Amino acid sequence: MDVSRARTSGLVLALVSACAFGSSGVAAKPLIEAGLEPLHVTWLRATGAALVLLPLAWRHRALVRERPWLLLGFGLLAVAGVQAFYFTALSRIPVGVALLIEYLAPALVLLWVRFVQRRAVTRAAAVGMVLAVGGLSCVVEVWAGLRLDGLGLLLALGAACCQVGYFVLADHGSTAEEGDTAKPPADPMGVIAYGLLFGALALTVVARPWGTDWSVLTGKATLHGTQVHGLGLLVWIVLVATATAYLTGVVAVRRLSPAVAGVVACLEAVVATVLAWVLLGEHLSAVQLVGGVVVLLGAFIAQRSTPKARSGEAATEGCADPAGAGTAPGTGGAAEDVSAR
Repeated sequence: MDVSRARTSGLVLALVSACAFGSSGVAAKPLIEAGLEPLHVTWLRATGAALVLLPLAWRHRALVRERPWLLLGFGLLAVAGVQAFYFTALSRIPVGVALLIEYLAPALVLLWVRFVQRRAVTRAAAVGMVLAVGGLSCVVEVWAGLRLDGLGLLLALGAACCQVGYFVLADHGSTAEEGDTAKPPADPMGVIAYGLLFGALALTVVARPWGTDWSVLTGKATLHGTQVHGLGLLVWIVLVATATAYLTGVVAVRRLSPAVAGVVACLEAVVATVLAWVLLGEHLSAVQLVGGVVVLLGAFIAQRSTPKARSGEAATEGCADPAGAGTAPGTGGAAEDVSAR
């Protein structure tokens, strides 16, 4: 496949991935409002997708021996943590707001880089973080005393923090050397398959799915006044908003530069907000919409900005990304740069 065709197909796949991820909240919220616990929805999503991707897990079974801690961390943070916090937040605040708060993750990574890794960050990255925080202030309308549910906001922030953990793990997973033993970068499809599997196992302990109200899935849920089958919503969440979203995202990143893929991924928040507006009747004010745009702009700037190299690292910095750009500061692995949502 020539470069031009690869980029075109990669762009299409990135759009598909963003739209698929963006639809998860809209499909999940009616189930939650119908009586299904947020953690049960999260467990059903992770377990269903893990079963669908079992062939990939079998194909990359060597990863369990080679990168057990990476897979476990990915399952606990990028799958179980992000989704559990996000879906629980949906029961208290609008879909668009929850996702916009989660998009603070690229800016929060800067704090990890600066204060944990003790590396200087670029001026552009700092500007991106300031924009993201300022935009978030508009989204939650802080001048009105936080009109949104405070616990819902904290839950969405928890999802953002788990997303930070994903970025850090992605950095480790893309490393070709660990200690004195040479190891190839972890295949992202295998990491996703096992992440979903380990995440589902962890959620089984936390969510205790044997108490699930299965009647919600066999009955009807309300989607902005329209009755839809609960099982149909679950099938959409598993096949489209999870399995398809992850797989198309992986392939897209491999065919596009990380910077381009990161820009397209920002459409997820736009898609989620528009779908929630049309299908759930969740209207945001003009100030909130402007704030959302600023959040995405800040996240985009933070994603494009790489941290300054430590002394002596200039020769090796950015080797994992020939284009010289990453989707999050501190993440060197373009191959594993897919949305954790």
